[in-house]
Amino acid sequence: MIGIFDSGIGGLTVVKSIVEQLPGYDIIYFGDTARTPYGNKSPETVINYALENTDFLLSKGAKIIVMACNTASSVAMERMTGKYDIPIFEVITPAVELSIKTSDKLRIGIIGTRATVKSGIYEKKLKGVNPGARVYSVACPLFVPLVEEGWLKKPETRMIVKKYLHPLKVRQINTLILGCTHYPLLKNIIRHKIGKRVKIIDSSIAVAEKIKDFLTNYPEIDKKLGKNGKSEFFVSDVTEQFEKTARTVLGKNIFLEQTRI
Repeated sequence: MIGIFDSGIGGLTVVKSIVEQLPGYDIIYFGDTARTPYGNKSPETVINYALENTDFLLSKGAKIIVMACNTASSVAMERMTGKYDIPIFEVITPAVELSIKTSDKLRIGIIGTRATVKSGIYEKKLKGVNPGARVYSVACPLFVPLVEEGWLKKPETRMIVKKYLHPLKVRQINTLILGCTHYPLLKNIIRHKIGKRVKIIDSSIAVAEKIKDFLTNYPEIDKKLGKNGKSEFFVSDVTEQFEKTARTVLGKNIFLEQTRI
C-alpha cells in the first residue's frame, strides 16, 4: 500500500493526484485531524507527529510513505530517512523542481504555513537548483483553518486570500508555489487574486508525478504494492465537516475510521 499522512484534510488532494496518476494502487491515508494544524507547532513536535503517523501507516501495511504535509516535509525528512529503510516522499522537492523547470523569469512566490515559511526550506532548495532564482515567501496561517472549516466560497475567504497575496503581486512574481496541500482547495480563489499570468505549482500534482516516475524506475518496489483499488481512510478525530470536504475533494463518499495513535 501507498501510505499517506497529513495534518488534516489537505492531504486528500495528494490522494486524488496519486489516484489519477496511479489508478488501481492500494492507498491508506491518515489525517491527524485531532492535532491540526501543524503549522503553529514547534519543529520537534511536528517531527514526533510525523514519526507516530508513519509508524501507524506501516503497522497497517504501507510499503512507501508520502508526507502530504509541507510543514512535516520541511522539518522531518532527515529524521524520517534516518529511522526508516523504505522509500519516503515529501511534497517540497517535487514542487521546487517543477517550478524551476517551468518558470521563465524565475520570480517565484511561496505561500505556506508559518512553520514552513520560517524553515526557509523552499528558498534553500530553489537557490540550490538555480542560484539566480528570486524567491519571495508569505505565511498564510489562516488558510488551513478556512479549508478545515469548509469556508471555500465565503467572501471573507476571498478577502483574506487577497490580503495575503498582495505582497507577492507587488513583487510581480510569475510563478506561485502552493506550499501546503490544503491550498489547492483554494486554488480558484488564489488564481483569481494573483492573476492569470502567474503559473501556479500544485505540490500534490508534483509529488504524484514523482512517485509514478520512481515506481517506473524501481519495478522491484512497485511489485510490493497492492493494486486492488483498495483505499482506507483513517483520522484521529471524525468531524462532519471533514466528511463533507472529503466528498468535495475526492468526488465520492468515503468511510472514515477514527483511530488514536
